[in-house]
Amino acid sequence: MSRLELLVDRDGPLTRAAVLADGRLTDLHIDHAGRPSLLGAVILGRVERIATGLNGAFVDLGHGLSGLLPAADVRRPVLDDDSPQPRPNRPGAKPAPIGALLRTGQPVMVQVKADAAGAKGPSLTMDITLPGRFLVHAPLGRDIAVSKRLGTGPERAALARRIEQLATGAGWIVRAGAAQVSDELLAAESEALHLQWRAIRDDARAGSAPRLLHPGPDAPTRALIEQGAAAPAAILVDDPAPAGQIKMGDGPLLSGLRDWCDRHAPDLLPRLSAHTDAQRLFDLRDLDSAIAELLDVRVPLQLGGSLVIERTEALTVVDVNAGERGNPLDVNLDAAAEIARQLRLRNVGGIVVVDFVNMRSRGDAERVLAALSQAVESDPVQTQVYGMSKLGLVELTRARRGTPLAALLRP
Repeated sequence: MSRLELLVDRDGPLTRAAVLADGRLTDLHIDHAGRPSLLGAVILGRVERIATGLNGAFVDLGHGLSGLLPAADVRRPVLDDDSPQPRPNRPGAKPAPIGALLRTGQPVMVQVKADAAGAKGPSLTMDITLPGRFLVHAPLGRDIAVSKRLGTGPERAALARRIEQLATGAGWIVRAGAAQVSDELLAAESEALHLQWRAIRDDARAGSAPRLLHPGPDAPTRALIEQGAAAPAAILVDDPAPAGQIKMGDGPLLSGLRDWCDRHAPDLLPRLSAHTDAQRLFDLRDLDSAIAELLDVRVPLQLGGSLVIERTEALTVVDVNAGERGNPLDVNLDAAAEIARQLRLRNVGGIVVVDFVNMRSRGDAERVLAALSQAVESDPVQTQVYGMSKLGLVELTRARRGTPLAALLRP
């Protein structure tokens, strides 16, 4: 099993969290102080306008920003007021007309499920979810849903019964890693997430809209949540002191992460420490150059071929080149793993089209498709491989989450 490390640092306006497996960069989370993400934030908004043609409502989020709340994402309210209560939608059911659900001026609690992109504002939902490493709290639900990655055997039902006995409150999504951890960790995480929800709900009932109720997780927290049960063996935090001040080793980055671990992940506290070496942590591990390479169009492959990754307005195109003497099947299998890695590290979202090297047989093509499907299985962001078109192009989609790396790092 690979040895995982989480390295965290602050570099100017950037807060960076890098996950390394046996020293190789596998995941990267970045926050930009000048381009803040709202992904995962819970906001008490106010319905600004009913958009009948879109069957949705534009919701004022404050600070001149509004997002679209589709009718399908309207849920039962949690605010105690005298305004007419919207009729809830059930997930998966055909949504009622938006005019029957919401009215202009009505306060609504929403969560940002996708950041603004281009001319489009944030995408919103009233189906609030609070993620943890092993559990996701869906407080407006009543069921216990178990990850499909655990298969279809009796262990799914057994795990659901276990969570039902351990978890505080109702509405839980059980991640695959929950099967590997102790009852104590599961109970502690469910209690922390339920207390988080109660604080959000009580705050929403106590003030006016629009205002932020709960920010989305920051870069280091996202990294820990998305690793799930694959906990890092070491968490190193390099928090440089402002110019003219002596570095004490426990800046706001480290103290904030320590507070989060104390509430949500007490098992990680012994693994958390400050980087006190005079040389910057990311310099010591040569991560700055690894991150800079993620902005390159061309990506070398281990077997001598390369990928060319280009982003257009509509989609991302990946071209696989075999090099001078590369065997097409071997190069394509090598490329499949690297494509999955690059999509994660670059935070590519939307439609992706891959032009693999031409293969000799249908069986080779099926092996490559299977390898690509397997490589994206571990991606915490929903990724779907659809197969190969008549032109020999492989089509896949990856859900849009946060801001793409290229946009975060542009000058």
